[in-house]
This record gives sequence, structure tokens and C-alpha cells, in this order.
Amino acid sequence: MLTKTKKDVLSLIKKHNIKFIKLWFADVLGFQKGISITRRELEKAMEEGMGFDGSSIEGFARIEESDMVAMPDPSTFQLIPWRSEKDGLSARMFCDIIKPNGRPFEGDPRYVLKKNLKKIKDMGFTYYIGPELEYFYFENPKNTIILDRGGYFDLTPLDVAQDLRRETVVMLEKMGVQVEYSHHEVATSQHEIDLRYCDALTMADNVMTYRMVVKEVARQHGKYATFMPKPIYGINGSGMHVHQSLFKGSKNAFFSKTDRAHLSDTAKYFIAGILKHVNEITAVTNQWVNSYKRLIPGYEAPVYICWAQMNRSALVRVPMYKPGKENSTRVEFRSPDPAANPYLAFSVMLAAGLEGMKKKYRLPKAAEDNIYKMTEEERKRIGIESLPEDLYEAIKLTEKSKLVKEALGDTVFEYFIRNKYMEWDEYKAQVSKYEIDKYLPIL
Repeated sequence: MLTKTKKDVLSLIKKHNIKFIKLWFADVLGFQKGISITRRELEKAMEEGMGFDGSSIEGFARIEESDMVAMPDPSTFQLIPWRSEKDGLSARMFCDIIKPNGRPFEGDPRYVLKKNLKKIKDMGFTYYIGPELEYFYFENPKNTIILDRGGYFDLTPLDVAQDLRRETVVMLEKMGVQVEYSHHEVATSQHEIDLRYCDALTMADNVMTYRMVVKEVARQHGKYATFMPKPIYGINGSGMHVHQSLFKGSKNAFFSKTDRAHLSDTAKYFIAGILKHVNEITAVTNQWVNSYKRLIPGYEAPVYICWAQMNRSALVRVPMYKPGKENSTRVEFRSPDPAANPYLAFSVMLAAGLEGMKKKYRLPKAAEDNIYKMTEEERKRIGIESLPEDLYEAIKLTEKSKLVKEALGDTVFEYFIRNKYMEWDEYKAQVSKYEIDKYLPIL
């Protein structure tokens, strides 16, 4: 696919008679933000950017240094398919956030990922990502009334949920986001659409687009879609299994013809890096209080720090090699959830893997048994540790991490830690329904 230039964008605007252009970017927590401009302002915006008040965006800037500029990236130009000609056709471009002096803004999550990708590019590699994002459909955002009672891979009769998923796939493809496949997930009213792997920056933009499209299609049908990791007690939560690989040119640097598991030394170092640093990065890949309601044994969510090939109870899984499919050799990291900020999550995953490569970490033995069925003593005996049990424990580990601080940069790191402590303090002061139901009748 050819990269679009400024000239291409202006030509497409004229060809499709587009009236509005949305300039998209993300705040530090991964919420999508945007500025809408008319076609008249576009040429100037692509030359100079569009100024805005950064102090009003979470984690961006203090009031005394609030002037920011959103600089559109023409390569990300796409028509927005849910806007009709009657309303005035719209398009979107992702933006890089810069300071008035033209330098990159250190608090821009997209810049954070670009900075980390430059490190791996300087080593001659391209970092590819292929995520599996799960989500739920509900009647509205105020309750968890489900739309279907389907299960894993169920081909249920045509219903609202199946129609929504199909329409979402069509809309994603129209926006240039390639979909591998979609299906019903394990839990009732839970669905998954898997995106075709591509370079990490494009994929982070695609994840932001994906979440927007899933929600927009549901909204148009009077329903609600959520990427909340664990919306319903007692059933599976939603994960974002992230398939990762490194390429040198057209060759997969993770593949080895001679290794028993067909993993190169590069791949082994990369996996070892994720395993060693996973507790430090978990607050970024699982950034909400609710994220840790999903990370419990028994619901297919990985909790124990180990790797395997076929074993889906492992934190890191290496899909089985098929002859002639060398380029498919990859590492599946299973603990992240779809409510993470993709720019920051991909940054810390890469940083952990890269650290393993730099320091040539030794990969521990693969876990072949079902780890969920082991006793705590058995897990301890073979050296399998657990992920943080809640957000507070995760924040404490991240706060001490040199690796995460370097990957995110001082600006994002300091804001992120401060914000997560605020979230935890607010959460721990709440009186939950569980407490009312359990204690009010007896105390």
C-alpha cells in the first residue's frame, strides 16, 4: 500500500468533496481526542499544524506551558465511512503533537512509541504487531444486559450482535484496517476481531481506529460496546493477546530452521526479556483497577509468569511452526487488555524484549503442564511467579522501573504514575455492592 503524501490528501479531499477533516490524537491514558477542521483550513494545517490548549488534555501540559500544535500525518488519511454525503463527508488523520518551537512534545504517546521504534530500527529491525482485541456488547452503558448467549466460535442465528460485528469488519476494511477474522468469544455477548499484523506504529493507530469503529457501529444501532477488561463477575474478561515479531528486511528474525522450537536466539532473548520485566510493565499493559479483576486463575487469563508452545495457560505462547510459514513465527503475549493505551503498551513490550536481546537473558524451560492445576508449592519449586494482584501492587513495581521510565520518558512516566495512584486512592475509598451485601446484614 502506497504511503499518502500531502499532495495525495489534497487531491482526495477534492475528488470526494470532503467537507470536514478530523485530526485525531491520544492522551496519556489512551483516550481518543480530536480537532475538526474544514477543508479550507487543511492545507494550512498540514504546513503549520493546528494549535490547541494542551492543559485541557489529560497528562499533556501545565497551564503555564499549555500551547500545543497538532501536526497531521498525511500517511494516516482515511475517509470516515459512517458520515453520509448529506451530513458532509468527513475524513481523519492521526497527528503528532509538537511544541510551538517545532520540537516533538515528550508527553505525546505517539511520539513515545516512535522514539522506541527508532531504537529497534537503528539495530536493523522492524517491529510487527498483530493483536486480538476482545470486547462486549451491552444494551446500554448503564448496565450489563447482554445481546446474545453465544459461546466460543458459535455460529448463532442472525442476531443484533452478529450483525454489529459484521458491519464493524466492513467499516474497518473501508478505513484501511485489515482484518484477519472475527468470531464470537467464550463469554456471552463477547466478541473478537483480529487485525492483520503490520508495523507497530500503524497498528497502534489501527487499535485506536478499531475501538472507535466498534463503539460507533454499536451506537448507531442503539447498543453499547465496551473494552472494559472485566465487566461481568464470574465469566471471562476481555484480553488483548499481542502477537509480536521482529523482521530484518523480509526475513523473520524470530525463526530458526535448526532449533527444536524453531526459535532463533533473538526470539529467545526477546521472550526472556518480557518474562523478566513483565511485572514492571503490567501497570502499562493493564492500566485500570478493573484490569486485575480479569487477571485471576480460571478464566483463561494468564496469571503465571512462564512461556510455552501449545500451553494456553502460559503468559507467553509461541504458536506451533508450520513448514513453509517461517514468517509466521511469533511470540504471543497474553496478559494485556484492550483498554490499554496501545502506544505506551507496545513501547514497554518492545523495551522489555529489547532489554533481553541486549543483555542476552537466558530463556527458562518451557512450561508444559497446566499451570492452573499446580499447587502454589509446585509453582514455587519450578520458579513460576505471578503477575501483580492489583493495580496498587503493579504501580509500586512500575514506579521503581528504570526500563519503563526510559521507555515512556520522564513526562509520561511521572504523569502516568501520579494518575494511577489517584485512581487507586479513589477506588479503595469506595464501598462496593459486595461489602453491602456481605456485611450490612451481619454487622
